[in-house]
Amino acid sequence: MIFAPTGATRLHIIIGDPVAQVRAPAGVSEAFADRESDAILVAVQVAPADLADFLATMTRVKNLDGIVATIPHKFACYRACATATERAHFIGAVNLMRRDANGQWHGDMVDGLGFVGAAKAAGYDPAGVRALQIGAGGAGSAIALALIDAGVRELAIHDSDPGRRDALIARLNERGKGRAIVGSIDAGGFDMVVNATPAGMQPGDPLPVDMATVSPSAYCGCVITKPEVSPFIAAARERGCLTATGTDMYHALERVMVDFLLSKEAPS
Repeated sequence: MIFAPTGATRLHIIIGDPVAQVRAPAGVSEAFADRESDAILVAVQVAPADLADFLATMTRVKNLDGIVATIPHKFACYRACATATERAHFIGAVNLMRRDANGQWHGDMVDGLGFVGAAKAAGYDPAGVRALQIGAGGAGSAIALALIDAGVRELAIHDSDPGRRDALIARLNERGKGRAIVGSIDAGGFDMVVNATPAGMQPGDPLPVDMATVSPSAYCGCVITKPEVSPFIAAARERGCLTATGTDMYHALERVMVDFLLSKEAPS
């Protein structure tokens, strides 16, 4: 059956800059229909300089129920939320926002759940392993938190911003679980390698790690959805590694996203 939006259809938007690479609109809109919810998700490109004005306007749009945030808006969207989940507060970023009963925004950050879900769907359990992660931004912080909570024994983090990297490592170590340390592009000795950066979205981008140091037995995961097979994942597959793409991560996330956006549960 073809879905035909009407004036009663509830709106959800995914915002980013760029936004052409996102996979969510079709899948989430179809999931809304599967749950017999008259709702739709559409993509909107918003520049960082325009985000504050845009969110102020969207708050006044009465048939807008939810916002999905992608690069580079996750930290700024967190600041627009009146309430948020514990993991969103830990990271200081959100990728999901929904209206509460008072018309304010409640946020969550679920990128990490999608990354770990994709690994487990590929048959890989991160518990007890040594992992190297490149990237400590919004998605990277969420993935690092999820990996520590999933039982990773040691997580080495490398980022182009040493201050951001060190702040994330310090906060992860406060959880008293797996140990977080400073990493590099040398993947030698690691069981898992994570690309949580945009490296590979543009032609000519350098690979996030030195692929010659990646063990063929390592699991390699990536957040990039376009191209569907990033240069990092292609190189990992050439080495014989078990992999999951950003699209695999999105598929693991889709149900979580829809559950959150349609939930009427009051923020705790």
